[in-house]
Amino acid sequence: MSHFVQTNATTRCFTTSDSWAILSPIEQSIKEKIEAVGTPLKDWDIQINYGIKTGCNEAFIVTEAKRNEILSNCKSEDERERTAKLIRPILRGRDIKKYGYDWDGLYLIWVPWHFPLHQDSSIQGASQKAEEAFRAQYPSVYNHLMQYKTKLSARNKAETGIRYEWYALQRWGANYWEDFDKPKVIYPNMTKYLPFVFDQENFITNQKCFIITGEHLAFLTAFLNSSLFKFCYRNSFPELLGGTREMSKIFFDKISVLNVTDRINEEFLEMVTDIQKEYTKSKAIAIDTMIFDLYKLSDEERKIIGYIEIV
Repeated sequence: MSHFVQTNATTRCFTTSDSWAILSPIEQSIKEKIEAVGTPLKDWDIQINYGIKTGCNEAFIVTEAKRNEILSNCKSEDERERTAKLIRPILRGRDIKKYGYDWDGLYLIWVPWHFPLHQDSSIQGASQKAEEAFRAQYPSVYNHLMQYKTKLSARNKAETGIRYEWYALQRWGANYWEDFDKPKVIYPNMTKYLPFVFDQENFITNQKCFIITGEHLAFLTAFLNSSLFKFCYRNSFPELLGGTREMSKIFFDKISVLNVTDRINEEFLEMVTDIQKEYTKSKAIAIDTMIFDLYKLSDEERKIIGYIEIV
């Protein structure tokens, strides 16, 4: 045992309260090399946010058949068009794959409007008017949600201390809801596979996902899916039962990533778009190689990292 320790011992500095992992000298050298040229994600021009929390999935998340039923109950073409825009495809954490997703044909009834209910009678009156306006504009959706009014009215207020309109989503990203209509990186909040997908189709996501919006997202998608990221940072995320990792924003803030130019991001956009149309291992290895080149890794370092696929 003493010979093993002497042969494999490595030195670590514990001068901060940050999480740490025991790495071999070559592993530590590679990690330090990429961190030396990288910028912590907290300093990137990006935003990381949770997906939507409904407070009652059975009311707000519907199948395509239910969506079609709601649309068929519309009384006019104008109502149908308005309502169709309100019912949007949704991805859940379990749907996300490396460079892709398995959409389960589910839709979210997107009712973000809210109005705090207080004791003041004038506000109560405004709330009643808001409900009447919603019912007038979206009667088919209103009638669908009426089936769940008791459950919706009893939703937990603990998160915000505010009671939203009974027919509205419980947490809909009041400060960032427009980000769902932007190009974004989507990843699950808990996973052992560390999958990331670049979404340009305006999917809504549930609270089991995080979304990243901002700059150089194609490159960021490639880096986060890369063998280099898994090699250096997999152990930066707490391990839970069954090898699942907690992918909270606080852990991403400390990840250092090379901040590339617009031209390089465009090159990765082409590669990411191609691999998301049809995933192959050879394409993933080609992207790994591009990233190794950017970081100027030696042949020995590339060999040590290899190709990492979590299955």
